[in-house]
Amino acid sequence: MPMSGKKFAAARKAVPVRPHSIEEAVPLMQQVKFAKFDETVELAMRLGVDPKHADQMVRGTVVLPHGLGKSKRVLAITSGEKQKEAQDAGADHVGGEELVEKIQGGWMDFDAVVATPDMMRAVGRLGKVLGPRGLMPNPKTGTVTVEIAKAVREIKAGKVEFRVDKTGIVHAPVGKVSFPAQSLIENAHALVDSVVRAKPSAAKGRFLRSVTMSSTMGPGISIDTTTLEAAAKR
Repeated sequence: MPMSGKKFAAARKAVPVRPHSIEEAVPLMQQVKFAKFDETVELAMRLGVDPKHADQMVRGTVVLPHGLGKSKRVLAITSGEKQKEAQDAGADHVGGEELVEKIQGGWMDFDAVVATPDMMRAVGRLGKVLGPRGLMPNPKTGTVTVEIAKAVREIKAGKVEFRVDKTGIVHAPVGKVSFPAQSLIENAHALVDSVVRAKPSAAKGRFLRSVTMSSTMGPGISIDTTTLEAAAKR
């Protein structure tokens, strides 16, 4: 089993072994960082659900108040006047079935895909290509919609999609280490609030079992869930 590097070990040693509030965790994480690049900050939330049951699936989206520090390249597949709406909203690539064919040919120069319902017959052919990458448009996440301009603007503004994995954990980014601490704090609370609001009625008992904040290379910092879930419901 590979051992941790000296820098990681030192950073981990500097993190007190106890739960922290998000307000405490963010500056602590920024203090112990050691990587030379601008790391992504992520939350990992272990939920009290069994994803094997459809009625306990947790999925949704949230527009982070301070974005992610990187503007996604958005592809809009639509037709008619909706193409101009998507362009005016800031979509990087706009088109119809010709884009579907281009993607089938191997082109993947984009980070997010939105589509109007009338184009889903064509877009459906991309399931095997976009699905494994988490890019397939879906009405549940607002990426299949007649309000194509709104969808594009939200993604550009820092919209994050979250979905519980097969182990019952949600992983999602909340910004960059270089962000002001308050911006990361507000982004983290926005994500937690959205996940708690997405709690399925079939889920019983404590919903937030554990929450951990970490940067790309840094150690995990345990977040106190005692008041976190109650605060998110307000």
